Amino acid sequence: MDVRGKTALVTGGSDGIGREIALQLQGLGADVIVSGRSPEKLQAMAALGFGIIVGDLSGPTGIDAVVEGVAGKPLALLVNNAGVGSDYALDDIASLASAAQCIDTNFYAPIAVTTRLLPQLKAQGEAMIVNVTSGLAIAPRAGGPIYCATKAALRSYTQAVRYQLKDSGVKVLEALPPLVATNMTTGRGGKMMSAADCAAEIVAGIKANRAEVAVGQTKLLRLVHSMSPALARRIMIKF
Repeated sequence: MDVRGKTALVTGGSDGIGREIALQLQGLGADVIVSGRSPEKLQAMAALGFGIIVGDLSGPTGIDAVVEGVAGKPLALLVNNAGVGSDYALDDIASLASAAQCIDTNFYAPIAVTTRLLPQLKAQGEAMIVNVTSGLAIAPRAGGPIYCATKAALRSYTQAVRYQLKDSGVKVLEALPPLVATNMTTGRGGKMMSAADCAAEIVAGIKANRAEVAVGQTKLLRLVHSMSPALARRIMIKF
């Protein structure tokens, strides 16, 4: 997809991977709008020439704000990137609220935003939806059951809607990042990919009209999973 002159929306676009995707799309000539929860971070993006929308995608008000913020625009690229982790613990009933926020943000919000913006995307003739899942959508880790479940669910949704849209002119790309250095992963051990490098692989996938981009070390995980799903699960469950 040639993004020059195209209007793009990147949710969760004021920080982390989303911010880097937005910057790189802008560098290629796209007209980029970003949404996020932090007015301060969004103002910093506005100063760089981005359109901004304040909206917390964990609830209907935020979803409405994002959809209404691009109403009437020739939207050709939707990047469903916004995501949160969860403090859910199996033996802590109080943590169910964190689980609900994670499910709503990571899974329901992309569904709602995609569904409501699909008429605008179809109207462009050529358009693309990018759903950012995770390598953990392939095989989960014990320490993040809700987060992993939301990403696995979004992966399944992505594969199904790709088939539904195959004759529509709207392409569907799934991006599966590895562990990336962002605010969400602060404090995690192990080698992390930079957000800029992760975004570069995703943007390359957009330009090449790919259906799926396994980013960084996720390529190896996908290979292991293709040979032995059980081995992939054993490796990742303690990750």
